[in-house]
Amino acid sequence: MNTGQDVQLDALDSRLIELLAEEPRIGVLECSRRLGVARGTVQARLDKLVERGVIGGFGPDVSPAAIGFGVTSFVTLEISQRHGHDPVTAHLAAIPEVLEAHTITGTGDLLCRIVARSNADLQRVIDQIVSYEGIRRASTIIALAEQIPYRVLPLVRSAVQGRAPC
Repeated sequence: MNTGQDVQLDALDSRLIELLAEEPRIGVLECSRRLGVARGTVQARLDKLVERGVIGGFGPDVSPAAIGFGVTSFVTLEISQRHGHDPVTAHLAAIPEVLEAHTITGTGDLLCRIVARSNADLQRVIDQIVSYEGIRRASTIIALAEQIPYRVLPLVRSAVQGRAPC
């Protein structure tokens, strides 16, 4: 995967990505028919997009709320510098409710998105997170409503047009 270089997209890449986002179960042959290009062209483009890290997966987009995890929160963690990020990350990775974690700048060291079944369950998850001795402090913000869901298609369109997103 090539995530450190500027990857250029063209109009066909963008149309292919949009088609796959709109209809994730569509096959390569149907993509080629709808895009008006050869099946081999679609497969080659897909292979390159995956190889360059543009497309990271083809799995289902699962809604945590739909499977009973209706509380979403963001937790900023301060970690003990002598332990480092790797052991803390391993601890967090073992907790199913931790959906993602990012090293950040500012007053905290890691920012995590976590889910829970209820506010009481959120306390359980936070207690589990901070039980690791390498974590010094946690600051939690509960998300009340999702205003803009995670999205990348506007960014893809913008990249093809060669301008920064607004």
